This record gives sequence, C-alpha cells and structure tokens, in this order.
Amino acid sequence: MTVQPIRLFGDPVLRTPADPVADFDKELRKLVKDLTETMQDEGGAGLAAPQLGVGLRVFAFDVDDVVGHIVNPVLSFPDDEEQDGPEGCLSIPGVYIDTKRRQHVVASGFNQHGDPIQLVGTGLMARCVQHETDHLDGVLFIDRLDAAARKDAMKQIRSAEWYDAGKPPTIKESPHGRGIFGLGR
Repeated sequence: MTVQPIRLFGDPVLRTPADPVADFDKELRKLVKDLTETMQDEGGAGLAAPQLGVGLRVFAFDVDDVVGHIVNPVLSFPDDEEQDGPEGCLSIPGVYIDTKRRQHVVASGFNQHGDPIQLVGTGLMARCVQHETDHLDGVLFIDRLDAAARKDAMKQIRSAEWYDAGKPPTIKESPHGRGIFGLGR
C-alpha cells in the first residue's frame, strides 16, 4: 500500500499554485496510485497532489462508486445553478461548513497516460471537482466562505487537536523525489 501523510492547514504547499504536469511517466502513475490509495484510506471523496506535498496539477476522486483521476484539469460550467451544502477537507480534519459551489461542472484534462479525458459532474461530483481544482490553485474551501462562516471555520481550526498555532507546520519530504515534481515549495 502507498498511503502517504496528508499535509494539514498551515503547510505552505497548500497555498501554492501547482505546476502543470509535463511528463506522463512512471512517476506520475505512482503519484496517481498514491493519491487514490491515500484518499480511500482516509475515506475522502477527493485528494489533490499538493495535499501530499507534490506541486503538480493532478487529483484523484472517489464519488458515488466512480473512482478516477484527472491531470491538468480545466473547468467549465454549463449553467449558473448553484448548490449549498456541507464541505470538508482532509487537510482541515473535522471541519465541515456549508459552502456554495456550482451544481454542474465539466472538467477537461488528461489521464495518467496523457490521453485526453472529460469528466462531467453534478451534485457531489461537481463539488469534489471544484474543491480539488481549488487545491491545485492554492485555494482552500474556507476561502469560499462568507465572513461569518470563515470566522466559524477558523474558530474550529484553532480549537482542533491537530492545530498548533505556536508551532510552524511540519514539512515532510515527499516520497516522490524532487525530479519533475518541483518539490521544496
């Protein structure tokens, strides 16, 4: 099994925009496997590469028995319909806040072999795709909240057992090496 530690709120990699994937190679396939296995081990709906400390535009998802990944996603929205519901994040454990997202999304990108793919999502899949793509842009779901909800989220974070305001976040070396992943952010 290739379950990896997940970076938590406060780690700078979560606020750094990820680089596009240029090489569809063995290292990328290992990263996709690590993302998928770590996400499933944690019981998440999605997991983006920056959450494992890898600054590349790729994420895995597992929503309604649909398991997959997308590399270099570009999102479009077929309409303006919105949804509002609870959202959480494996990098902000235990915090769930109602968050507005688009109801429908189309993600265009590539699979781990470099073949073009398109993912059409509604409801929870649309929420997942938007959430994970935000991670690739250095955006966390709490950034999408209004001022009162963000204040509540920050209160929950500050009182969480895993959060230590007096200690800088622990930076762990990724098992994927420095190579094409441009680590050390």
